[in-house]
Amino acid sequence: MGPVQHQFNPYADNGGSILAISSSKFAVIAGDTRQSSGYNIETRTARRVFQLTPDSAIAVQGFMGDAMNFVKRLKQRLEWYNHTHNEVPTLKSIARLVQTMLYGKRFFPYYSYVILAGIDRDGTGAVYSFDPVGSYERESCRAYGSAQSLVQPFLDNMIYKKNQTPDPSAPPPVPGQRPEFVLDDVKSILTDAFTGAAERHIEVGDGLDMLVIEKMDEGKIEMRWHNLPLKRD
Repeated sequence: MGPVQHQFNPYADNGGSILAISSSKFAVIAGDTRQSSGYNIETRTARRVFQLTPDSAIAVQGFMGDAMNFVKRLKQRLEWYNHTHNEVPTLKSIARLVQTMLYGKRFFPYYSYVILAGIDRDGTGAVYSFDPVGSYERESCRAYGSAQSLVQPFLDNMIYKKNQTPDPSAPPPVPGQRPEFVLDDVKSILTDAFTGAAERHIEVGDGLDMLVIEKMDEGKIEMRWHNLPLKRD
């Protein structure tokens, strides 16, 4: 009889997808609610999107044990900051904090992909995307998760207008200028992305949690939750 090998894997992929889109006055962040392991659905009501401050929110995907632990510790750090400085950190500062926390665990990383979205101090919407060891960048849109290979090309086409025939009557795009959108159009794009992903991917489905973070005309920042059903089989 040959040697018997014993292995322990501390990680698991619990499926699901998250994405966020930003424009000059708002950011929208969303995730589906199906948590699975292989072909087994563990719960149909898992949360992947969480409010952090009055102007920021976070979405997590990957191994949900790590993801929930990371969100808990991040909220703890933000609470300590508030007690120490009597103010809420900027979105840019929160992004730097997320990067530091993820990089600090780089030798045994959180198996969690993170998207941070909100309104920055300059009043513009912003999306920051992170990999499990803390590399991050500010973008106009980003998708992570099981259906990333389906959703991200769709976002590249609809948000960045890649692989589209340009309108000859429209002015040429300015290099480096962020795209502008109407909020209802972005919500429709986001809903279509998850609806299509649920039709083609078994690890995405059940429900959609969408959080809209918008700067109103009077300068007030408003957050609104939208919960929509997705395919359940």
